[in-house]
Amino acid sequence: MEEVIAHLRFSDVAVALMGLFICSSVLQRLTNKGPMLWPVMGILPSLFFHVSDLYNWVTKALIQCEGTFYYRGMWMGGAYGIMTVDPSNIEYMLKTRFKNFPKGKYYRERFCDLLGDGIFNADDGLWKEQRRAATSEMHSSRFVNYSLQTIQELVHQKLLKLVEKLVKSNQSIDLQDVLLRFTFDNICTAAFGVDPGCLALDLPDVPFAKAFEEATEFTLFRFVLPPFVWKPMKFFGVGSEKKLKEAVQIVHKFAEKTVVDRRIECTKLGSLNMRSDLLSRLIEVEDPDDELAGKKINRYSNKFLKDFCISFILAGRDTSSVALAWFFWLIDEHPHVETCILREINEIIGLRKSKNEKFDDVVFTVDELKKMVYLQAALSESLRLYPSVPIDFKEVQEDDVFPDGTVVTKGARILYSIFSIARMEAIWGKDCKEFKPERWIKDGDFVSENQFKYAVFNAGPRLCVGKKFAYMQMKMVAASILLRYSVKVVEGHRIAPKMTTTLYMKNGLLVTFKPRVSSDQ
Repeated sequence: MEEVIAHLRFSDVAVALMGLFICSSVLQRLTNKGPMLWPVMGILPSLFFHVSDLYNWVTKALIQCEGTFYYRGMWMGGAYGIMTVDPSNIEYMLKTRFKNFPKGKYYRERFCDLLGDGIFNADDGLWKEQRRAATSEMHSSRFVNYSLQTIQELVHQKLLKLVEKLVKSNQSIDLQDVLLRFTFDNICTAAFGVDPGCLALDLPDVPFAKAFEEATEFTLFRFVLPPFVWKPMKFFGVGSEKKLKEAVQIVHKFAEKTVVDRRIECTKLGSLNMRSDLLSRLIEVEDPDDELAGKKINRYSNKFLKDFCISFILAGRDTSSVALAWFFWLIDEHPHVETCILREINEIIGLRKSKNEKFDDVVFTVDELKKMVYLQAALSESLRLYPSVPIDFKEVQEDDVFPDGTVVTKGARILYSIFSIARMEAIWGKDCKEFKPERWIKDGDFVSENQFKYAVFNAGPRLCVGKKFAYMQMKMVAASILLRYSVKVVEGHRIAPKMTTTLYMKNGLLVTFKPRVSSDQ
């Protein structure tokens, strides 16, 4: 044996390894219907070659595999994951066997520094407690009225004034950035009762907003880098992990100070009854099982409140703004849809008692927003084609079998592509790739779709508690702008999705605004 080893040359070993690599690759290609899984490297080379058009590549692979395929990454220790768009599989994960498919350790440990135990990062009991609190407060008439008021004020006192300034100076602007500023101010006002001022006319850099954006971006690096790279970086405080730590400290300092200041205010005044933001309402919630010296004490700790509000901001900031950016681009591409939206808006305004009201003075009410059926259909169709969260995933707790027969093993990560679902003829029909708001309307009414084939707002027990808030916010912004201005994408501006967990436009959305005249109505 020693003599054989002694006569082996490096070239012999290299040839043998190359032969093994080629044979393994050929065998894998012949036996696996999904994307190529390379020896050692898994799916990574395939992702690398298609990174510029990743979402469409995944969609094509899912179509070829009839909706589900296995994948393996270099850093998964040989374990397989699954990508699917089958609505029955998605329902099985998000509802039928909900407890067996949590967010999981893989997701939580990457977001733990920024979100802590917030609802967006929690499972099991922690999630249930925050879900209960969020549902109770966000669905109350008090919060609905407050959120409407904050949206109205932000739209009319800041957003429209900024647009008016741009029109007078004949400037183009990145509408995606403007909308991100709007939703950040709006969500902070709703969650904390504090307006960061991102949407001021001079579009200033706000430390908290900038730190929050950086913290989100650097957290996402953890989904790209293997643990044995980002964890030592965190330990030694270098690279993106150093920047993440600095950004998180700013975010947490702001949130902690806001919580403490509100506690002090509550103690001084004896109540926060005059405030309607989520933080204030949660501080007012008493613990029914605890009492100190005859006085009721608050049910939630400062950490709970801080984590809850930070998660709320993360969930609400990017989703609505990105959705609106894609919406404005799509209606620029489809002028007939814009015409239908304007017709509906003006018909609703025409029902007002004051017939002589100038449209510059129009402030939409909740009832008027609810009547905007076609606008809601257009927003829903935009979200169908360009979901704010294009891909989501779960982690398997115990071995299981999907309804389509796919076997899933403990510890596997299951990805479902919400972006791809919209482009599957088997799910949405032959016109699935068309922007067609009419598919959401029947006999003049808006008709909701099965949430497991339209998982834009998640589905099952984790269905987004802020869905109504998001629609109200998007409809108020869209209707208020479109009533007054024609939004035109700058000619030659390239539209492409950015490869992140949120479907940003890679190059933003450069637009100009043109005031409407009465004949346009």
